[in-house]
Order: sequence, then structure tokens, then C-alpha cells
Amino acid sequence: MATRELPEPPADFAVDRETLAYIVLKAKAFDGLVASDDPSDGSDAVDDGFVDALEDEADNPVQRELRVAIRQLSEEAKVTLVALAWLGRGDYEASEWREALAAARERGEASTARYLMGMPLLGDYIEDGADELGINLISEQQEALGDPDLDTRGG
Repeated sequence: MATRELPEPPADFAVDRETLAYIVLKAKAFDGLVASDDPSDGSDAVDDGFVDALEDEADNPVQRELRVAIRQLSEEAKVTLVALAWLGRGDYEASEWREALAAARERGEASTARYLMGMPLLGDYIEDGADELGINLISEQQEALGDPDLDTRGG
């Protein structure tokens, strides 16, 4: 079985691995949300078996945490995240990383969080894009399934 030669991550990569792993985990959880089956239910979390936690509603904490995590990034880190998603989606190759970054900088959309959260399979795309650049997030995901010093209480 041939081994795949992974490139070195870019020296100027703008997102640290821990934050990137956190965003990937939150994005995958966000991708897994399902449409609300009873938006007007009056039960509490215990009565409904915590099923509401899996429903895509405006007050869902996963949605809020992902949005805040993306919004708290620097502008260059947001550009990097968009370029990673495009790379993972197949819009660019690893050898075209600089072009992907340039295109992400030129993107006219104001809200990076809204743009990325509207992308189906966002967590997979970011993870695949990072993998293409030789950035393996598995150890960070297994090690620190918690919050990497991000304040996700606000919005």
C-alpha cells in the first residue's frame, strides 16, 4: 500500500490547530441538526428526552457556538477558513492554496459566519481542506473536545 506524501502546512497559516479542530467539531454537530418537528412544544428538556438539542432552531447552542467561534476569528483567519472549505469541497487543489486565499480575500460577502454556515457539510470540507494541506486535526479533536479559550456566550 502506497503512502500519501503530505505537504507541509503553510508557514503563515492563520488559524491554530486547536481552534480549527473546535470549529470542525461544531460544524459537524451543526450539520447533524435536523428540522424541528414540533416548534411549539411546551415540554422541558427532560420530558422530551433532550431531543430538542438535535433540532435546528434559532436558540440551538451549537449554532450559536459555531457562529461566535467564526466571528471571533481575525479577518485573516476567516479568509483561511473560507479557503479551507473551498479546498475541501474540491474547488481548489492544495497546489492552488495561494489562489484560494486570494479568492477568499476578494469574496464580497460581509458575513463569513453566515456564508460558511450555509454550506452543507462544512465540517467535512474544512477537515478535508486541512488534510490536503497536511494539517491533521484528529489528535486535537480527540484531546480537547472542549472550548479552546473561545467565549461562545455572546453573539
